[in-house]
Amino acid sequence: MTLAEIIHSCIQQKSQGQRALVTKYAPMLMTVSRRYAMAHYDADDILQDTFLQVFKSIAQFNESRGSFEGWIRKICVNTALKEIRKKRFVTTGEEDDRLHLSIDPEIYQKLNAEELMNLIQELPEKYRIVFNLNCIEGYSHKEIAQMLGIEEPSSRSNLSRAKSILRKKILVNKKRKLWVRTA
Repeated sequence: MTLAEIIHSCIQQKSQGQRALVTKYAPMLMTVSRRYAMAHYDADDILQDTFLQVFKSIAQFNESRGSFEGWIRKICVNTALKEIRKKRFVTTGEEDDRLHLSIDPEIYQKLNAEELMNLIQELPEKYRIVFNLNCIEGYSHKEIAQMLGIEEPSSRSNLSRAKSILRKKILVNKKRKLWVRTA
């Protein structure tokens, strides 16, 4: 089925189209869900809620305003943020950000995607969310502040702190790998 046929089938609420849509987009949306969820079962819930929202509003999709993939990705991000708000996302305002470590760009290249994703998952929730929204999804601090109901400087501070924590984790990870190789 082509994407247009899948969308048309979903608008008509046909299970064949819905199945095709899930099969085509579930892996990508699960990756997005995992970036925001603390546990796999939370990511599963976000993914399920995303598809429910997609099926509910698919007739409103307008190709002239962007790609279908971008549209469902945005629904997934918004679903994840809604879930986080339910769990009372709390920010403490400005954070201590004195640690600025320099990391050789070559170290980033040696990390595989799964290792980096795991390190990002270990970030405290408020930092992980801002990091994902800014660095991965491409939202501005102004947009993030509006989405999360925080001040723009808090968004900047949370991103800065997330990067600082990631630098530390990457250095620890690098030292651990060097230690294992020499042992």
